[in-house]
Amino acid sequence: MSTSKRFQSRSQREINQDSFIREWPETGLILFNSPGDPKPQIKLDQGRITELDGKAEAEFDLIDRFIARYAVDLSVAAESMAMDSLSLARMLVDFQVPRERVVRIIGGLTPAKIMEVVNCLNVVEMMMALQKMRARKTPSNQAHVTNKKENPVLLAADAAEAVERGFSELETTVGVARYAPFNAMAVLIGSQTGRGTALTQCAVEEALSLRLAWLGLTTYAETLSVYGTEQAFHDGDDTPWSKAFLASAYASRGIKVRFTSGTGSEALMGHAEGKSMLYLETRCLMAIKGAGSQGVQNGSISCIALPESLPGGVRGVLAENLIAALLDLEVASGNDAMASHSQIRKASKLMLQFLPGTDFIFSEDNLFGGGNFDSEDLDDYTVLQRDMQVDGGVRPAREDQVLAVRRRAAQAIQAVFAELGLPAITDQEVEAAVIAHSSSDMPDRNVVADLEAAENFLRQGRNGLDVIRALARHGFQDVAGKILEIQKLRVSGDYLQTSAIVLAGSSLSSSLKDSGSPMSPANRTAGGLRVLSAINDPNDYQGPGTGYHLGPARWQEIADIPQATDPRKIGAVVPGKGQGLFQETGEAKTSEDAQEIVIAVGPAFGSRLDSTLLGLPHREVLQALMEGVQEEGMKARVVKIYSTSDCGFIGHAGAQLSGSGISIGIQSKGTTVIHRRDLQPLNNLELFPQAPNLTLKSYQVIGRNAAKYAKGEPVLPVPVQIDNMARLKHIVKTTILHLRETELVIKEKGPQEVVLGRKI
Repeated sequence: MSTSKRFQSRSQREINQDSFIREWPETGLILFNSPGDPKPQIKLDQGRITELDGKAEAEFDLIDRFIARYAVDLSVAAESMAMDSLSLARMLVDFQVPRERVVRIIGGLTPAKIMEVVNCLNVVEMMMALQKMRARKTPSNQAHVTNKKENPVLLAADAAEAVERGFSELETTVGVARYAPFNAMAVLIGSQTGRGTALTQCAVEEALSLRLAWLGLTTYAETLSVYGTEQAFHDGDDTPWSKAFLASAYASRGIKVRFTSGTGSEALMGHAEGKSMLYLETRCLMAIKGAGSQGVQNGSISCIALPESLPGGVRGVLAENLIAALLDLEVASGNDAMASHSQIRKASKLMLQFLPGTDFIFSEDNLFGGGNFDSEDLDDYTVLQRDMQVDGGVRPAREDQVLAVRRRAAQAIQAVFAELGLPAITDQEVEAAVIAHSSSDMPDRNVVADLEAAENFLRQGRNGLDVIRALARHGFQDVAGKILEIQKLRVSGDYLQTSAIVLAGSSLSSSLKDSGSPMSPANRTAGGLRVLSAINDPNDYQGPGTGYHLGPARWQEIADIPQATDPRKIGAVVPGKGQGLFQETGEAKTSEDAQEIVIAVGPAFGSRLDSTLLGLPHREVLQALMEGVQEEGMKARVVKIYSTSDCGFIGHAGAQLSGSGISIGIQSKGTTVIHRRDLQPLNNLELFPQAPNLTLKSYQVIGRNAAKYAKGEPVLPVPVQIDNMARLKHIVKTTILHLRETELVIKEKGPQEVVLGRKI
């Protein structure tokens, strides 16, 4: 049996390294509409839910019971459940229906009813609904700050860069749990260095996570996992009640909390009970709502490859993000776990959250699991923002500003370690952290000493105030001031509101009297901190012209990526550049010399411009063309065409002057044609349209071929480099160089004879 070579080739593509399976409902390997999913139903009796989605109260499992008691708004339940699901779905995308009304109606629905409503929408409609339903008007983003060596200096520097790039939250994780105090401290210090601020967390075991928060070393947490089946809860993490209690413990100390869930987790654990992934995720989200949490991290998270192996997997992930928003929860929409081998598929998945916007669009983590988008992709991401005029919560950053904040953060943690008697951070480590690509670029630290010091740090009860004092005593009052303001916000509880982020404000307190070192006016930050949340920045989208939009300053920031060059400088006149190649001697005349090949050049050739698109000097290009002509025993004459910048017309004009009737036309950017007198301007003997693919050897063969045409001899193919990316790389420069050439067109000026300024 023969095998298609095209199929063989495509089988090696990155997309075919992903896993794909057919649905298997009995095991929960299905996104929507499993035969085991219940039908929407509710029964109320004297203010109590006695039946929920086909189950009587006596049959409720612990999740049913928790949802029935805490997650369904009984004041609207009967009215909401009686509404047609398709009509409800249409309300989600109808911009004339306010978000507040939708939230109120959804609050009275059961898990099965919510899933039925959302399943009426296609992907575009879900995106429309998400744009309207996210809690906070302004989208934002979260970053992971980790490194393999768990080097605190590198963590601080990376955290500072992350905030400089616009991230509003920073999460760190640990490979060795005993490092947690230093990791948390490093990210805290880095997060308050430079122009911005961020909330921070250290994702560790709950008791330690809570302890770090109480000590003022972290400001939020998102490690409270919930599941959609009772057995998964038992095998994983206790009950919804204990999770709600733990969330209250965080909140009581001013720590922002969101829960974590994700489509596919129950199937992965073998406890899906024959239910669809989206139905079980809806139960999770309602349990989170019932627990009183302000938000959730969801979007399948670490399970992403499982739903993506099934039909509709990416749609299911978008659906779970939307359901969270419908329940009025902050949505940190995942995108932080590797979703595919295929770059196309990864980006396509991201677009479903990137375009409508979520409270936190994605996270970055290329250490423990590999991110769907990592720090390596930051330039791609900022260009996507620029391409689509979308605020994805990230700002472009220039190398000099990044190096500056990285150095200041590294020096700040060096000072804190010195003040608190922790293992010394050397100047060598500081400088390495400033420019490091990864922890492999960092000197090794004494791991035993660091771990012992980290344990002593906790044992001695050190806390955020110790860090503040250490910073203030060593000239880092700006960083100390921001950390102090963060601690004050914990007391006020302002950032416990739904979807809160912390931004620089207008009046940073300079009260550091207890630090032992007054703030220097030169080191004070320009303003205090302010909280942006669903309370003071509610999403008011109601169609075009409403909701979040890019203001002029933010758009300018997004548009001004560092790699964007000023087009005015491309091909601009530089004194002394390109001068002296030609001297014009008068208007060119038609020759009768049959041995002559005319080389007709564009109006900017050798004058305003002096090299081709590929960077080949015009002098060398002319030399190669002339050598090719001369190899065939013919003579070359150079004329300059002013009446046009079009390559075909330049060549045609040269052919009218050529004694042999054959000419070579060449634009300043290097595009070349071989023309003959009797052909129409846009017809020709040979055209070489991609100047970046032409080398000096190519031009030499072009000259030889022109001579062979004049002699009536067969020609050989011109050697041309194949570069399918040439247009992508050079189209802007092509456009501008052609513009420069066109600016010198003088329609009424005839072709000019030229004499070369120096011998070729």
